[in-house]
Amino acid sequence: MTATQLTAQATRADYCVLACAEAWRGDGEVLASPMGLVPQAGARLARLTFSPDLLLTDGEALLMADVPPVGGAPEAVEGWLPYRQHLSFLATGRRHVMMGASQIDRYGNQNISCIGDWARPSRQLLGVRGAAANTANNPTSYWVPRHSARVFVPAVDMVCGIGYDRAAAAGPSATRFHRIPRVVSNLGVFDFETPDRRMRLASVHPGVTVEEVAEATGFALAVTGDVPATREPTAEELRLIREVVDPRGLRFREVPA
Repeated sequence: MTATQLTAQATRADYCVLACAEAWRGDGEVLASPMGLVPQAGARLARLTFSPDLLLTDGEALLMADVPPVGGAPEAVEGWLPYRQHLSFLATGRRHVMMGASQIDRYGNQNISCIGDWARPSRQLLGVRGAAANTANNPTSYWVPRHSARVFVPAVDMVCGIGYDRAAAAGPSATRFHRIPRVVSNLGVFDFETPDRRMRLASVHPGVTVEEVAEATGFALAVTGDVPATREPTAEELRLIREVVDPRGLRFREVPA
């Protein structure tokens, strides 16, 4: 099979893994904290290709020297990462998290705590967890496997992770390390490269139209010119995704083929 034929067979899940991997491009030696199967595959792909200095953990307290498949244990360990050291990464901007969002608004404010009025919510979710500290102290990207107007909302019901508007209002202590490099969903890639830091549609995955994304979003996205397609994986990137990073196909649990 030729490289062109191979890349032509790339699934939506493969594009999502690659789009998540791109979040860590150029980060250098920072600690990656991917949450979710597709982000975990993306961080591994980034480490194996264009971000070789990325630090990956086993999800507990070990820095991995190799890159095991998603769900697998490392065969080689390069260090111990106790909680105090993990917090030092967090507090100094040397960590890049990719986490989920039950709701996210046009400025990147995120909610994973509850739906409805805070005093009497209709749905109780995870709680704030570390979202506030993550977003105030280190770059935080987001992964949304099912893009809909229920997730991409005009205003979140409760702010867990802070967006660009609230970080700016809070002042330098909140903006020193605050950055939302990208939001990846099953429909496309989004960033905040606009004058007022509103969410912009950066690319659409193959087979998805701009109109489809707009219809599934609860606020007006910034759109600059012709929206490009999400970058196509190379033949080598596809091989790594399928044979090394996620040979069991766990990514299809989040983005069905």
